[in-house]
Amino acid sequence: MLTKEEHISKTIAFVKHQLINAEGGHDWFHIERVYNNALLISKTEPVDDFVVALAALLHDIADSKFHDGNETIGPKIAREFLFKLNVDSSIMEHVINIIENISFKGGHEVPTFHSAELAVVQDADRLDAMGAIGIARCFNYGGFKNRQLYNPEIPPNLGMNKEEYKASNAPTINHFYEKLLLLKDKMNTKTAKKIALERHQYMETFLKQFYKEWNGLY
Repeated sequence: MLTKEEHISKTIAFVKHQLINAEGGHDWFHIERVYNNALLISKTEPVDDFVVALAALLHDIADSKFHDGNETIGPKIAREFLFKLNVDSSIMEHVINIIENISFKGGHEVPTFHSAELAVVQDADRLDAMGAIGIARCFNYGGFKNRQLYNPEIPPNLGMNKEEYKASNAPTINHFYEKLLLLKDKMNTKTAKKIALERHQYMETFLKQFYKEWNGLY
């Protein structure tokens, strides 16, 4: 029977191996940052730290963006892995529910599952989409998809449903308005709200400078 620490160690090794060739914004280092964020937030929340740890480590094991939009692959891989580790079935189901419900998906989806652990891992993941790291990840993914940096003739679409959001090929700057700047007000926990405020302000400062340089204003 493995200890919780051994379960986590094996999960870390598994995730590192699975994501060895992942896109830079969704690689092991993204997982590590989310894991560390989740552990930090957990210190002030009444949660099962083991569930939080496993969910944070496995939440992006197969991001649907890199699997033709298929949202079932990640939960399937996570379930098979946790089953092989002989993780308790109730813990496994909780982790799978978190993985299935963590994504932003345009921000208009009505959640079907709630738990304190989901709130923590979701906040941890969303924090990594904000601030300096969030900006870097945003442009890294835009380059990966060969998107324009910015196009003044293509305004942000704030009313997208889930499918439209997933299919969007809009310029990278639009993503700030369609997701990143919305995250501050979607945080669940007190700790994440505090961290998000600083990161949000940093993104606003970046955008002001971006438009200043774009328009040749000195």
